[in-house]
Amino acid sequence: MQTLLDRSDRMAMYSGFELRVPFCDYRLAQYVWNIPWEWKALNGREKGLLRYICRDFLPSEIIDRKKSPYPKTHNPNYLLKVKNMLSEIMKNENAPINNLLNRDFILNILETEGKSFARPWFGQLMTGPQLMAYLCQVNMWLEKYNPKIQF
Repeated sequence: MQTLLDRSDRMAMYSGFELRVPFCDYRLAQYVWNIPWEWKALNGREKGLLRYICRDFLPSEIIDRKKSPYPKTHNPNYLLKVKNMLSEIMKNENAPINNLLNRDFILNILETEGKSFARPWFGQLMTGPQLMAYLCQVNMWLEKYNPKIQF
């Protein structure tokens, strides 16, 4: 989130444009976290509850448009970097994700350079390279905080 906010701020300032990123208040995030998923995905749509709430004051072309993800890099160096990072993690038998996630699935993602995971995840354009980066981040978080997970 911090990176996205920083990028937004830099792009806006470069263009001489005043920008406010909505919904960044931690109290709102805490409140929405506790809303049941069925409400958040109202009518089977991502951001369904938000779309429903805004229908009276935003035009339908905004309410009904397809979600547009924040732009991501598609630089081949990015793929190489995250692939190498995840490969190193997978070589470490003590890496937390090796005991928590499906190791064969992750190795298949690495072998195909992410092509085996081509279906966007969570309504975003998170395919192979972004998933590899996400898995690296999850592993780093697990190493740093060492949560106790009961199976």
